[in-house]
Amino acid sequence: MLPSDLIKLKKNSQKIIVLTAWDSITGSLVEESGADIVLIGDSLAMVALGYQSTLPVTLENMIYHANAVSRGFKKDFKNQPLLVCDMPFLSYQCGEDKAVEFAGRIIQSTYAKAVKIEGAEEEIQCVISRLIRMGIPVMGHLGLTPQSYLNLGLKKQGLSLQSRDKLKKDAKALEKLGCFSVVLEHIPEDLAKEIQTNLEIPIIGIGAGQYCDGQVRVTADLLGLNEKHPPFCEPLLKGKKIFAEKLQEWVQNERES
Repeated sequence: MLPSDLIKLKKNSQKIIVLTAWDSITGSLVEESGADIVLIGDSLAMVALGYQSTLPVTLENMIYHANAVSRGFKKDFKNQPLLVCDMPFLSYQCGEDKAVEFAGRIIQSTYAKAVKIEGAEEEIQCVISRLIRMGIPVMGHLGLTPQSYLNLGLKKQGLSLQSRDKLKKDAKALEKLGCFSVVLEHIPEDLAKEIQTNLEIPIIGIGAGQYCDGQVRVTADLLGLNEKHPPFCEPLLKGKKIFAEKLQEWVQNERES
């Protein structure tokens, strides 16, 4: 799948499913699930690397894990899900030239066909415009943006009139720049619906309600592998508890045998 294919899915009212992955095992699982997009999210900072936020993850980390994920794919390249890689903190906030260099490394060194960038400030819009003009597809990300949590906090966005208006303008701006889709994270459902209706590119929600063109979830949250999970992602099973109990049972049996 190519980034441009997503617009066809929206026109056909076909829901777009995005799951994160961080190694070859999860890459294999999400490919087998039938997800349209596999996102190498910087959430791997917490899921795989033990950090408390996404800020410490590096470009090298993202490239390493993107390659690990793609090694888990079993389908031929043409039929694999679209692989999108997050650009980590400080890989695009330090100017257009560095952003092109770092995004180019992701595209050149991995099987990712696009990058995802948080925010739509004036400087970020210049970066996004430059990347797209250089041939690198970009997925936007608005609303709760984890890389900005020191300023914005990890809380629902778009609650005030001013915030709502800004999100609508930012989403329109990202479409105009050429983003092939936009992630809306943790915003009111009616606001997400309004943005989805007014944009031709797909709107992918995470905690943004049912009216988005698709949904993205952190696979570790869905499988119950994390101690905590966001309010908009109830685990499908108590994965960590189940695995821990089974391993404890095996260890005990081995000791007693």
